[in-house]
Amino acid sequence: MQPTPTEGTTAENGARRLLTALTFWLRPAFTLRVLGRFQKVAGFDRSMALASSALTALVPLAIVGATVLHSLTSYDVAQHIVSRYGLTGPGAASVQSLFPAGQDSTGGGVLGVVFLAISALSFTRALQRLFEQTWELKPLSVRNTRNGLWWLLSAIGYALVSILLQALPADSRAHLTSVAGELPVTALFLVWSGVLLTARRVGWRDLVPFGLAGAVATAAYSVGATIYLPILFNSSVRRYGVVGAVFAMVSALFAVMLLVVGAAVLGREVRDELARIARGERTPDDEVRRQWNSLLEQTRSRWRTVRRHVKHRRSGDGPRGR
Repeated sequence: MQPTPTEGTTAENGARRLLTALTFWLRPAFTLRVLGRFQKVAGFDRSMALASSALTALVPLAIVGATVLHSLTSYDVAQHIVSRYGLTGPGAASVQSLFPAGQDSTGGGVLGVVFLAISALSFTRALQRLFEQTWELKPLSVRNTRNGLWWLLSAIGYALVSILLQALPADSRAHLTSVAGELPVTALFLVWSGVLLTARRVGWRDLVPFGLAGAVATAAYSVGATIYLPILFNSSVRRYGVVGAVFAMVSALFAVMLLVVGAAVLGREVRDELARIARGERTPDDEVRRQWNSLLEQTRSRWRTVRRHVKHRRSGDGPRGR
């Protein structure tokens, strides 16, 4: 069945509007602002610091939570992770040993509970510093501890909701369905995290771009993790033993935190751009075209320079080769 002229025109207009939007938001000036802010907050260092803090704080908290959940509902978190990401062999064994079913959760004692609380709050402060640096706020440090505790409770609730959404068969279609269901939940949790950890100094409307960007990025990572994580865990455990599982978790956590940091930076710049547009300061379309034309011309010039350099090297090496 051939599309009607009206349908064809509508599709062409939609594609044109999408191309115009992508051209505007991916223009060189905006991209450079995002990269500049990412460098300003030391994005890679911040991501590694968050990953390390999460390893020493959230992973033990997750182990305790998995033990309590198993004792209350007989739910096996380890088996869920293994089936969710298709882990086999050494990778599956390392996860099973990390989240042993039926282990007594009361053996840590008071010192263990205190250390766990301090480690968890240390992670919340590291995440708090990310928001403070991204939004150029005055540091609150330990004065925001109460909100840090509320965030930990919110994170536990978010984890439980995610587990419920992921309680589907392990086939690819069900996985995509659960990922789509997690999108609005993740976006809401990220926005709430920003509001809470900044002590409400940043409004939720200003954090919506961050929440949307972070939700989409983590959803894409969740889909890719089903392919990447089994290879990562199996190869790391096979090469380094039990320590390899730690290396794999650090790598996975670093990727997640890098996405969170990138989403925070992108969300801040998108919010600033939307504020400028609301004030009538939108970049004109001809300026956007000039930026793209300048970038394309610079790219072509560098490509021609490289080609001439390679051609010169080949012509210079020819006589010596003979």
